[in-house]
Amino acid sequence: MRNVWFIAIGDIRHQLRQGATLMWLFLMPPVFMFFIGNATGGMGGPRTEKPDSLIVVAASPGEFKERIGRRLEDNNFTLQWLESAPAAATDETPLAGRILTLPDRLSERLGHETGLRALYQTDASVLVRDYEKFRIQRALYTLLADLAVAGVDESGVVSAAGLASLDAAPRTLTLDVAPAGKRLEVPSGFDQAIPGIMVMFTLLVLLTSGSTVLVIERRQGLLRRLASAPISRQEVVLGKWVGRMALAILQIAVAMTVGTLLFHMHWGPDLAMVVVVLIAWAGFCASAGLLLGSLARTEGQATGYGVLTANALAALGGCWWPIEVTPKWTQALQNFLPTGWTMDALHKLVSFQSGAASALPQVLVLCAAAAVVGLVAVSRFRYQA
Repeated sequence: MRNVWFIAIGDIRHQLRQGATLMWLFLMPPVFMFFIGNATGGMGGPRTEKPDSLIVVAASPGEFKERIGRRLEDNNFTLQWLESAPAAATDETPLAGRILTLPDRLSERLGHETGLRALYQTDASVLVRDYEKFRIQRALYTLLADLAVAGVDESGVVSAAGLASLDAAPRTLTLDVAPAGKRLEVPSGFDQAIPGIMVMFTLLVLLTSGSTVLVIERRQGLLRRLASAPISRQEVVLGKWVGRMALAILQIAVAMTVGTLLFHMHWGPDLAMVVVVLIAWAGFCASAGLLLGSLARTEGQATGYGVLTANALAALGGCWWPIEVTPKWTQALQNFLPTGWTMDALHKLVSFQSGAASALPQVLVLCAAAAVVGLVAVSRFRYQA
């Protein structure tokens, strides 16, 4: 094993002297964790933040004011009612924040007119604005559904007695929502971003830096020198694999430390099993980096194929966003991808706390995949171009 360690330590020292490797190892993971964690917050989990404040402008809203307000509050708004729009709310100087303008004399007109329109103004971003609009539409359509069910009296006016009877009637269909594990939160925000970025960057660094170094050594004749040394082919290949395995473990250790200290990531009660999953993932990445380094003819090929493969597997494997928000075919495809196996195991352990045994199938599959890819890499290993 002395020769194996000699080769592995030499590889690690060489790779840690590369500026690009250091940047992607230490600098870029926390940057990506910060932006993706904030961007995906709330994509998969329940709304736990404070309700959004909403100004409702309604002149003489009438008896339905309380019911409209209740429906809006059910959709996570706190309300401020005004009879007329503030002076600042004009076409030239729109009101900052959220303002919903309802038709005048709304309660009177609902029973006699059609095509009534409400106006919503907000200074939120496009994604947030669409979500706010959806919540307001849900509140208003729920109100219309109540009025349709309640019916009208002989004069054509919505019956207050009918609304009261509707409120008192038992619901024939109810929906109970329960978490799919011991924790209430499903993977989103930093619970999604930190494991996802860690998995993606480990693969990215091993497929680029890990493979490019091997191509350079072959082109410069360094591997031919090893071939002439009293070191067996098995020792050379194993040393190269151990060097890449050490780089992958260092990448994972840095990501876990950053996630824990900067973003307060909680790794759940089965931290030991989380580490086992990540070691299995590191082994697969080391084998993949060794294989790409054996197949690529130039540094450009190694880098290009490495970046393309890592990003494609990260996107399809659920590293960038919760896989639950994607189409059904991508959710099915995740079950056949190494990134998907790893993310599924991490979410079971961290987000759903399903127990250490729940991740054993993914660990076994990752170890098998690492062995198969490693054997292919050994068969394709070349000392010269």
